[in-house]
Amino acid sequence: MKPGKVIGTVTLGHRDPSFRGGRWVMISPMGGDELTGKNTSGVSPQFSLVAYDDLGAGVGDEVLYVEGAEAMQPFDRPIPLDAITVALIDTYKYEPPTQ
Repeated sequence: MKPGKVIGTVTLGHRDPSFRGGRWVMISPMGGDELTGKNTSGVSPQFSLVAYDDLGAGVGDEVLYVEGAEAMQPFDRPIPLDAITVALIDTYKYEPPTQ
């Protein structure tokens, strides 16, 4: 699982019927600078990704997401999916490792 921040939603003109009940969100991955507050914009310089969300995450929410084959686990058949939200984060505490 990786932490990320929802920075937008995605509207599709057509989608696979298996995705009923959820929606698509744009996620900015959260690295050390975002987790410690050093990056005040909250938007990572890393590439953002689109993920399927059936948790109800909104813009500004912090989430945990998974990518790859693990993203298909909630479904009973193979589905064209590469990322999915798995948790909404209420609070977290992050201390960068000391060297």
